Amino acid sequence: MPPLRGVLTRLQALRREGAVIANLLDSGPDVLLRSDAPLQLADRIALTAFARAHRLPRIAWAHGSDEPEPVAVLHPATVSLSGVAVTPPPGAFLQASASGEAAIVAATLAALPAKGRIAELFAGCGTITFALAKRARVAAWEGDAAAASALRAAAGKAGLASRIEVKQRDPARQPLQAKELQGFTAVVLDPPFAGAAAQVAQIAAARVPAVIYVSCNPATLSRDARLLHQVGYHLGAATPIDQFLWSARLESVVAFSIDR
Repeated sequence: MPPLRGVLTRLQALRREGAVIANLLDSGPDVLLRSDAPLQLADRIALTAFARAHRLPRIAWAHGSDEPEPVAVLHPATVSLSGVAVTPPPGAFLQASASGEAAIVAATLAALPAKGRIAELFAGCGTITFALAKRARVAAWEGDAAAASALRAAAGKAGLASRIEVKQRDPARQPLQAKELQGFTAVVLDPPFAGAAAQVAQIAAARVPAVIYVSCNPATLSRDARLLHQVGYHLGAATPIDQFLWSARLESVVAFSIDR
């Protein structure tokens, strides 16, 4: 961090404020810089030199909330998710720790029914998807175009295109309707901090036999679980995962089932 702070203070693209997201991938730290002014040629040279000096796989940049563009790509930016190599987009959402990710995957798999199709909502780049695909065919929905593309590409390269169907759609803004969820034995969802009240209402209406909810917000989890309880879902298991170091936040994996 001290070397990064040093290079940032010299950038002309940073006038008043900016943001840095760094994901520690298997191939090294992957950095996304967002700034409040355009990147100058001198800035690009400085960032490329920084990437070389610290052996970073990639540095990307974006002006404000624009889409990122690569500044330096020195070698492939990859991370292994359940044994599948994925090239996540710059600034992609990944779990906070490798041990936390493993615990989430294990708790999710333990709660799955023995057989049947799986609907995965808020799939991201495939943190849970590839593990699910070892058990059954998966239909994965993800709202972020870059994340969905990374998931689709990784599934194709791994020879899993026949087991993983990736669809770009944000279940928070455009929830899957109850009729679309018919035929699935299980729904796995890992929504953002705000939860998924509208989507859970449709899951409840569809009465999907098993629902596995991965949550980083106990308050919204409680709210959404109440919707499931009201239509007859039973709590099967709850696994707390303390992966947010130096924080009061708690991850959890909660399994629900219903008699049909």
